[in-house]
Amino acid sequence: MLNIGIFLAGPSREREIAFAGGRTVYDNLNKQLFRPIPIFVDSFGQLCLLDWEYLYKGSIRDFYPPVEALPPSPNQFQIYVESLGLSKQASKELLAQIGRPISFSELPELIDFAFLSLHGEWGEDGQLQGMLEALGIPYSGSGIRASSLGMDKSFQKKMMQAGGFESPPIQQIWAKDWSGELPNLEQLKKEMGFPLVVRPSNQGSSIGVRIVNQPEDLLDALEDAFFGLEISAEDWQQMSREEQIQWMRKLLDIRSGLGFPLEVEGPKKDKQLLYHPEQLLALFDKELGQGHSPKLRLQSQYREESVLLEGFIEGREFSCVVIQDEDGQAIALPPTEIIKGKELFDYRSKYLAGLSRKLTPIDLPEAQIQAIRQECERLFRFLEFDVYARIDGFIQADGRIILNDPNTTSGMLPSSFFFHQAAEIGLNPSHFLSFIIHRSLLARSRKCLRPNNYGQLLAQLESEMQRLDGEVAELQKVAVILGGYSSERHISVESGRNIYEKLASSADYLPFPVFLTGKAEDQQLYELPINLLLKDNADDIRDKLLNYKVHPIIQKIRQETAHIAQQFSGRSSRLDPRPLSFDELGEESRLAFIALHGRPGEDGALQRELAKRGIAFNGSEADSAALTIDKYQSLQKLKAAGLPVTEQILLSKNDYLAQPEKSLQQAGKKLGWPLIAKPVDDGCSSAVKKIKNEAELEAFLAALFREEDLLPKIAQERLAILPKEEFPQKQYALLEQLVEQKDALHFLEVTVGLLCHHEADGSIRYEVFEPSETLASGEILSLEEKFLAGEGQNITPARLAVGKLEYAPLAAQIKVDLEQAARILGVTGYARIDAFVRIYADGRAETLVIEVNSLPGMTPATCIFHQTAINGYQPFDFIRQILTFGQERQAQNSLLSSSQED
Repeated sequence: MLNIGIFLAGPSREREIAFAGGRTVYDNLNKQLFRPIPIFVDSFGQLCLLDWEYLYKGSIRDFYPPVEALPPSPNQFQIYVESLGLSKQASKELLAQIGRPISFSELPELIDFAFLSLHGEWGEDGQLQGMLEALGIPYSGSGIRASSLGMDKSFQKKMMQAGGFESPPIQQIWAKDWSGELPNLEQLKKEMGFPLVVRPSNQGSSIGVRIVNQPEDLLDALEDAFFGLEISAEDWQQMSREEQIQWMRKLLDIRSGLGFPLEVEGPKKDKQLLYHPEQLLALFDKELGQGHSPKLRLQSQYREESVLLEGFIEGREFSCVVIQDEDGQAIALPPTEIIKGKELFDYRSKYLAGLSRKLTPIDLPEAQIQAIRQECERLFRFLEFDVYARIDGFIQADGRIILNDPNTTSGMLPSSFFFHQAAEIGLNPSHFLSFIIHRSLLARSRKCLRPNNYGQLLAQLESEMQRLDGEVAELQKVAVILGGYSSERHISVESGRNIYEKLASSADYLPFPVFLTGKAEDQQLYELPINLLLKDNADDIRDKLLNYKVHPIIQKIRQETAHIAQQFSGRSSRLDPRPLSFDELGEESRLAFIALHGRPGEDGALQRELAKRGIAFNGSEADSAALTIDKYQSLQKLKAAGLPVTEQILLSKNDYLAQPEKSLQQAGKKLGWPLIAKPVDDGCSSAVKKIKNEAELEAFLAALFREEDLLPKIAQERLAILPKEEFPQKQYALLEQLVEQKDALHFLEVTVGLLCHHEADGSIRYEVFEPSETLASGEILSLEEKFLAGEGQNITPARLAVGKLEYAPLAAQIKVDLEQAARILGVTGYARIDAFVRIYADGRAETLVIEVNSLPGMTPATCIFHQTAINGYQPFDFIRQILTFGQERQAQNSLLSSSQED
């Protein structure tokens, strides 16, 4: 078994995706071949053997710097460790709180191979590759020279032009020459024209990039790309306090803002370095708020050496992963077209499920797709890349192919291009990672001139792979049911994919993905091949199923790579979808993991179908699920049992349309403003809005009760609904009184997971986990904060302690209350309960349940994994216990049914 050091996080602006990608690698490595060792790279390039429980945090800032090391921040700004302004020794001591700090010299004793999931500086620029070569440690991907070429966009463009590759006109602006003034606009118009693209020379493809349509927008775009900006006293004073705080949050974001620390320059050219946004806020209030300075200039410490101006490329955008065969030949996988709407394909669109579309292969004649593949292979060879690369480009209407962004690494989230395209040749993520490690060992063996053990490691890996291929293990088949047609169907796909991947990389289970689609009265099931499972979102999967055919290019590439699929996927894997009835599902497997959210899935209907056929499943049984999906009935049942709940109004579409004015007035009179409005029976993040007045409530109800799919304009304008934000159509709305602190000493929102165990006497024991506190940057916790890598802040355990009141007794009260709520509602298996908590000066904790999620989200970094880690469960252990409880329950039910028949 090889020890694989997974290098994650790092100092770059893309560190959150590098952290999330490293987690994907850790989860998907075949645990029968590899021992994964997470190596956290901090903002200063220091290494730490990361304690595994931190790997499942949603953001680096959730655990590093540790909460205890954070300075007071009244506005709860999230910061990275560089905002503490620590010495190198102090930062190393801080690292010791999340694992074991190590030096580079210790690496040869700890790992056999380095898997690099880092992006940007220290990951793609050759620095880390050089250090590893000096230590004699083989690593993934391209070598030193190719990596440095792949990172430096300006030099890369010059090389590509010299190699005869098509290129738009380019101009480079150096930081040393940048004075904050525009270049010669007339010359620019003549040489490049508008629109044009402005991008930093050494950043990822979605960092600091702007399309400039008009000359007057160029200055701001250049400022963004150099990570600087100027703000005037007039602009600052025109903002409300809430707007100022939100402005500061955007500035703090290292992906779309400047990040900290930053340099502040006053009108007299006096400069000071500020590390924390609270410091800058105080300075702005003094200098800009009180008019002491007319303007201030800000410059990130992590600045750019140069910025590129590129002529805008008209055409269809694609991304193509190129891999290397055993003999070193480049093979381009099927290129994917990025289907863009009016909005920019930015970080949010790129990484949040359901916001962008990808089409594989790109919809073009076969000859043109082949031309794209050949050009990508040519560039791979020309730049002397190794193992794999992701090459982005455009094809124009006249057939010209312009490759504009070769990358020696790729995002490694489950549905990224990296895994998405490999799935088209039949490799699941676990198989593809084994391929990458194998080919990387080959590449290092070929190019390393000094004596090394790379050949021995390669022989060891091949021997282990052959041994596994020859074994016929008795694995438990598990149907992982995902998709659906609720507003959270895309998150369901993310959850289901995560469950599939955790089970597929284990030695115990043989999962197969089952996609549910259709409608309530006509549900359809399909067993998915891996290429459809890794499509971007639920709608893409559904559309492919309904119009399924194998593209000739896909067939051709599968033939070219058949030997790779055979070597790395072992047992034959399904390449085509298969319709399934519930009866056929029961014949295929006696165990299912339901990864659906909302309706269907959490409403009990699917549970009844599975129970009829003796299929064990996760979560609550049908009657309890049908109750907890209804946020009104479930809270009313808790209220009847004596538990405190907020005031509610259940408003039907018919009643509202009959008397709209009366309904609006009654809501305000009974609940007050602001109030919370949501669907009564949908997922926890679906269309939940804080409503401040009758006009906003009118807009909300117009959206929820609409007849057409298109949202009414009134709703978009008054509720600030984001592009492509899901907003369901329903027959009932739930209006709730806003829960407030009142006379409590401390007030917070928590979410708490629980897990059930069968005792020897047949009773059920509830294991209630430590509460998590989730902070919202706006009025309501957004979908991004729940599910987008690097967004949101989860604090686990929640900050319950206040004054002299300690955490443990307060947490114990909350756990007792939530276990009582779960028992009243008949919740079993596992669940997540959201609640508000008021803590009083006398030590009393009052818990008000918001809702019960009988099938909580199981995306890779969801907070339930943070909670289970405290109790010693790795995600796979937690999933296994969920399945075990379902199997035991089914066995008990079967015995009970048999005894009743007798």
